[in-house]
Amino acid sequence: MNIPEMMQYLSYLLMAIGMMAFIVSVIAQVIKSWPGLDNLPTSAVVIVLSLVLCPAVFVAMMAWQGHPIEWYMVFACMIAAFVVALVSMDGWERLKEIWERTGYKDKDKR
Repeated sequence: MNIPEMMQYLSYLLMAIGMMAFIVSVIAQVIKSWPGLDNLPTSAVVIVLSLVLCPAVFVAMMAWQGHPIEWYMVFACMIAAFVVALVSMDGWERLKEIWERTGYKDKDKR
């Protein structure tokens, strides 16, 4: 395998992690806005979502491409799911931190 081909696969991997982190983050925020579920820790919701969605998307992609699924692919997918969860959790925490730094206060909480 040559360097340009390896860099291409690495960029595909980073794009997939970014897209999955965005999807997991959006779904987690929607779930957290439901009544009764707002007491759940965001990090737990994100981890569960990423551990469910990443393998589901992986299986769908492999079925669409017609490739067989090997055991090491499932193992790599689970590791990637934790990376997606880490990116998702840290991304929302950073956004919340920036929002709080702006000094914006909700009118109802004043």
